[in-house]
Amino acid sequence: MPEISVILPVFNSEEFVRKSIESVLVQTFEDFELIIVNDGSTDSSKDIIDSFKDDRIRLINQSNQGPGAARNNALKIAQGRYVMYLDSDDWFTSDALEVAYGEITKFDADMTFFKMINFDGERYYENDWFELKTLQSFKNRTFKPIETPGSIFDLSVGVCQKIYNRSFLERIDARFPEGIFFEDMPFFYYVYLKAERISIVNRHLYVRRKHKSSITNVVDEKFFDTVPAGQVLMRIFIENGWYDAYKFDLLAYKINGPRFALRDMPLKYKSHMFDLIKRDYEAIKSTKYYEDFLTQLGPVKKRFFLDVLNSDDYEEFSKTSR
Repeated sequence: MPEISVILPVFNSEEFVRKSIESVLVQTFEDFELIIVNDGSTDSSKDIIDSFKDDRIRLINQSNQGPGAARNNALKIAQGRYVMYLDSDDWFTSDALEVAYGEITKFDADMTFFKMINFDGERYYENDWFELKTLQSFKNRTFKPIETPGSIFDLSVGVCQKIYNRSFLERIDARFPEGIFFEDMPFFYYVYLKAERISIVNRHLYVRRKHKSSITNVVDEKFFDTVPAGQVLMRIFIENGWYDAYKFDLLAYKINGPRFALRDMPLKYKSHMFDLIKRDYEAIKSTKYYEDFLTQLGPVKKRFFLDVLNSDDYEEFSKTSR
């Protein structure tokens, strides 16, 4: 059995996927399997994948089901003691697996964070979001989520920024939401708050490629899914008994994702995005959590919440909101 299973979903990534695969195959740590999920690619991605002849590669070919399903299907067949994720336009540093493995085994952790660095095609640059700044007090030891009550929504939710104990993921039945983008977010909070032993590595082990098609770089129709992702997140917190402890920050977080998406997306998407948000808020009105939205939100987010509810459509909303 390999020590690490690396899971790599691929969808129409012909421009970048070769470098992603190569970054795994040249690792200083060699006891791994690379599970590549060709998620219904229609470009030359599959040909590029097939050009690699390495016994450590396992390939799943499936119809296009999205990143959540691709990762879930790969996890079902993973054999490694630990699991790492890689996006098809990114790559690992050459010793990423060795360093991550050393840290998670040293502390017998459920999950271990490491740093990521961005690359825009010309330069490498750090981003505070991926620098683990809120976790620096936990260097050289494990910690529990209860030790980070006020900062969990300041953490990067990116699934690729961690190494996970596979038995832990199986024990808590960790699964990605399927059929939506932003699937990392609810997955991360469920796994993080279920973990009992977490550690960090103060090394950049992962390179995020920033390009014009990056999902977080273009606010387009993919951002419609910030609404269902937020609904899944609320359900996770409620069903696991975490809601009361985190509701102030949770509700703000739920409001802000769609709010910023509506603000930043092109005009042609705004009406549909508004309708999705409004249906979500109308549904909230019929629940016991509605009062919390009125009493726990700060003034800006509360105003947005009420302006959406009080507007029939985006045109009316755009005239009344500030």
